Amino acid sequence: MDTLLEARGLICTYPVGERVLTVIDGVSLDVGRGESLVITGPSGSGKTTLITLLSGLDRPDAGTVRLDGRELTALTEEQLAPLRNVSIGFVFQSYHLIPSLSALENVMFPAELRGDTQARAKAEALLAKAGVYGRGANFPHQLSGGEKQRVAICRALVNEPAIVFADEPTGNLDSASGKAVLNLMLDLQRERGTALVMVTHSAGIAARADRVITLVDGRISTPP
Repeated sequence: MDTLLEARGLICTYPVGERVLTVIDGVSLDVGRGESLVITGPSGSGKTTLITLLSGLDRPDAGTVRLDGRELTALTEEQLAPLRNVSIGFVFQSYHLIPSLSALENVMFPAELRGDTQARAKAEALLAKAGVYGRGANFPHQLSGGEKQRVAICRALVNEPAIVFADEPTGNLDSASGKAVLNLMLDLQRERGTALVMVTHSAGIAARADRVITLVDGRISTPP
């Protein structure tokens, strides 16, 4: 496997009153180029915290994360920001679309930030693939949950990132919309050779991934 992301010995703690709670406890893992990896586990096991560490949104108390040879944990916030925009995509359960921008403008935004003169063409092509091209002029409040998540997936992929992180991307959707969104995400991910790291509680979604790891009490659980 050609390793894209490498995490070693990640530890993350939070103060809770007079105690210190260890949320991530010595996690090490690799993600290959183009691989889809699901992180599953019970509520409170540290799944969301882990992907914030892997993606550079948060810093561990100890351990390292390398993306394509660059150590994210050694970069300043100013160095991380453009890297997150270009090399990393994000899809969240609550969409995080910019309410004052249309669907098309939301998808274009990351590409415009990097000065891509083809931002509009790339955004329109993605919206067409996602089946929401006709909704490009609509604002987020005018879209259904499934449409919002399709737009969010397009936005995550517009800069052709090496890896996309998705945190419960179908959690707010009904079963039909969730299935359609998952199919779209996996189809686009495989078509573009993008690595995907996804947190989910759904066994059905996990079954579609190349590999699954289970997190229990901040550690990767090894089946007996």
